[in-house]
Amino acid sequence: MQPVGVCTASLGSLGLMRFFGVPWAWSLAAALGIGLGSGGWRLLRVICKTALRDLFGLSVLLRVKYKLRWHQKNKNTVPKMFQDVVCRHPDKVALIYEATGEKWTFRWLDKYSNAVANFFYQQGFRLGDVIAIFMESRPEFVGLWLGMAKVGIEAALINFNLRLDSLVYCITTSGAKAVIFGGELSSAITEVNGMLGKNMAKFCSGDYNPEVVPAETRHLDPLLSTASKSPPTQIPAKGLDDRLFYIYTSGTTGMPKAAIVVHSRYYRIAAFGYYAYRMHPEDILYNCLPLYHSAGNIMGVGQCLIHGLTVVIRKKFSASRFWDDCAKYRCTIIQYIGEICRYLLNQPVRESETQHCVRLAVGNGLRPTIWEDFTKRFRIKQIGEFYGATECNCSIANLDGKVGACGFNSRILPNVYPIRLVKVNEDTMELIRDSRGLCVPCRPGEPGLLVGQINQQDPLRRFDGYVNESATHKKIAYNVLQKGDQAYLSGDVLVMDELGYMYFRDRSGDTFRWRGENVSTTEVEGMLSHILNQTDVAVYGVEVPGVEGKAGMAAIADPKTKVNPNILYQELQKVLPSYARPIFLRLSPQVDTTGTFKIQKTRLQREGFDPHQTSDRLYFLDVKLGKYVPLDECLYARICSGKVAL
Repeated sequence: MQPVGVCTASLGSLGLMRFFGVPWAWSLAAALGIGLGSGGWRLLRVICKTALRDLFGLSVLLRVKYKLRWHQKNKNTVPKMFQDVVCRHPDKVALIYEATGEKWTFRWLDKYSNAVANFFYQQGFRLGDVIAIFMESRPEFVGLWLGMAKVGIEAALINFNLRLDSLVYCITTSGAKAVIFGGELSSAITEVNGMLGKNMAKFCSGDYNPEVVPAETRHLDPLLSTASKSPPTQIPAKGLDDRLFYIYTSGTTGMPKAAIVVHSRYYRIAAFGYYAYRMHPEDILYNCLPLYHSAGNIMGVGQCLIHGLTVVIRKKFSASRFWDDCAKYRCTIIQYIGEICRYLLNQPVRESETQHCVRLAVGNGLRPTIWEDFTKRFRIKQIGEFYGATECNCSIANLDGKVGACGFNSRILPNVYPIRLVKVNEDTMELIRDSRGLCVPCRPGEPGLLVGQINQQDPLRRFDGYVNESATHKKIAYNVLQKGDQAYLSGDVLVMDELGYMYFRDRSGDTFRWRGENVSTTEVEGMLSHILNQTDVAVYGVEVPGVEGKAGMAAIADPKTKVNPNILYQELQKVLPSYARPIFLRLSPQVDTTGTFKIQKTRLQREGFDPHQTSDRLYFLDVKLGKYVPLDECLYARICSGKVAL
């Protein structure tokens, strides 16, 4: 019975007995017995085990909600919040650039961003205009978008790994009137210059080589050095719910989409991280994540701009230098995402990995299979795993270090934060509805799609969507928890246990059926990666003509051709059931990843096991021989014609 039902039964029996004049002691004893007999003992167990967690979570939620309302009332924006931090400690170090050792104080970051604001306003850019930023991570990146925001210009933060069509698509779909690019990316801009349009203004920051950049490009650095560093006089009429900048989705399933980030969303993400993981202004945060992504720019840099922490920016993640940097700068907080923790575990042991001051690792994507290995080897006291896409309204966080959990929702007070797991057809991701037309909530242990009820008047529950309205509509469902409501569809399948902890199961499309069984690509990837000493692995299902379901295929990074398929198969037999063992292997110099260290499978799935599509080494699991055999064009043809048993 649900908690509400248990309480109703107990209180009802208590009232009935008192009505008939039964003494209080007997009435209370009977009510307690009825409550326990109707499942109340489970509720009592849940309360005992989760009350402190839930109370702390509630305090964080209420604190962020109160702060948001206060900022709304005072018409604050992110630049105004930053101004308050500057006033509190202008000479404190705000940003440290690892590549040069350069230190930016809050005063200097403020002056630099003022110069950006004044310069672009003088160039004719106005409230609501968009300028794309395309550069590697460094302090100027922060100063540029912050300065634009001071006069209401919106930045489109472009992934610096993009090239050609993808790069053009992201710049042009944002509606950008100009692009600021780093000198290190000059050739990438030159390649697409003709496709950006004649009216696209171009500015180069950093190393400027007139022979490499497009002819009409202006060198931004000297222009900013002569611009006024006083606060801009043109204060935009923007509020907390207005647009700040655009962050693009990772593009794991197609072209990136520009997600709208409003000022309240920026504050909310940064504040939840700050209060949920008990950060302090004295903390030093190590940020090796790309600044075009919300983890690096909001959860990371946001702690600097909103709460006054010092943030160390590294241009690109380096597994070999990670702990040396942390020890050098006396960092107390590190960020991770995707496969970073596995890359660190794969490094040889070094002194610095136990000589650091790090107490907290915050991020998402830490696999349960390496969670405890990571904390023990590197002596990390707390893992701050959280779940939440840039645009979502159903973020959750692991507040107490429960191994493997990406967050929780209270079983005692589930309506305080209106998110739910609802049943879906896992093949089509179509919502399953009951006779009333509403979605069917999942019970503990049942996998379901995470959804968040939308309320545009509540900064914690609003959904701002994407620049593309069609993409926005696809993420909204109606009549989900009650008639007439709207909910954001996360696209992710999670499982909740009896205590309310949630575990990331699969992203849509990351399971496939083979031999009548569901195969989790995440689970198989974890096993393969463990066997191969944390090597990059991508597991996915491929269609075989005339065969029901999808056969498993694993792409393995093998740059030194050290992987022996048959030794691997012997190990797989020990840890995976027969239906989960990959039928096909693809040994490649490297496996495609996104800029945020997530395995990218789009190209791999498209090419399948066809040797005509790749020069990588392909292998097929011959079940009769009990080993992997090389897959050539002849064998491929026999498999496709049904002449080989799978």
